[in-house]
Amino acid sequence: MKIKTFAVDIDGTITENGGGRIHLEALDSLRRLTNLGHNVIFVTGRSSVEAFLLSIFGGTTKTAVGENGGCITLNTNEHILLGDLKECKEALGILQNSINGVIEKPVFPRLTEVVLERTFDITEAKKILSEHNSNVELSDSQYAFHINSKGIDKGFGFEKIMNKFSIKKQDVIAIGDSATDIPLFKKAQISIALGNASDDVQSHATMTTKSAAGDGVLEALDKLASKSFEL
Repeated sequence: MKIKTFAVDIDGTITENGGGRIHLEALDSLRRLTNLGHNVIFVTGRSSVEAFLLSIFGGTTKTAVGENGGCITLNTNEHILLGDLKECKEALGILQNSINGVIEKPVFPRLTEVVLERTFDITEAKKILSEHNSNVELSDSQYAFHINSKGIDKGFGFEKIMNKFSIKKQDVIAIGDSATDIPLFKKAQISIALGNASDDVQSHATMTTKSAAGDGVLEALDKLASKSFEL
């Protein structure tokens, strides 16, 4: 059996009803893949610690890429920080002084990024940050707006995992639903955009599903199996 590595987003991918609840059937399928010897690595806009904890309780590979690629957690006390929290905080100050309604989202503590409520015009915010020559990027995960250091994204963070564990692109399958997953798709031989993804996100994937979120993950795995892919 050829070992594959599944790079899987969390929110909007294996959660349901927009409330952060895990789709248990999808998680069970990912756990079975792990039991078969494949790697299942969560790559998320959430904290890498949250994703690492999900991997422990969910029975998947105990490695996680969080903060949209800014932080990697390898075990309870080993974190690789790829982003710069200080410059993200400085960008937050610029936005709060320039736009009304810029509010930090109450989330698990971040080590490399700032997470904001989706309460303002992100296009206007990007323009302001550009005018101030801020060394950051602002993205929308549909769960929140994220301020990350320039060059940090899910693809960048996951590539560090690929290099560390000698994972080849032809062995990677990425599954996601938002624009923040597009850089991750580029690191995978097979990329799957779920039914709740926008047309733009779907256009960057090699496969799409009709079903959304966790049901879409199940549909995607069925499609892979039907193509004689060894799962």
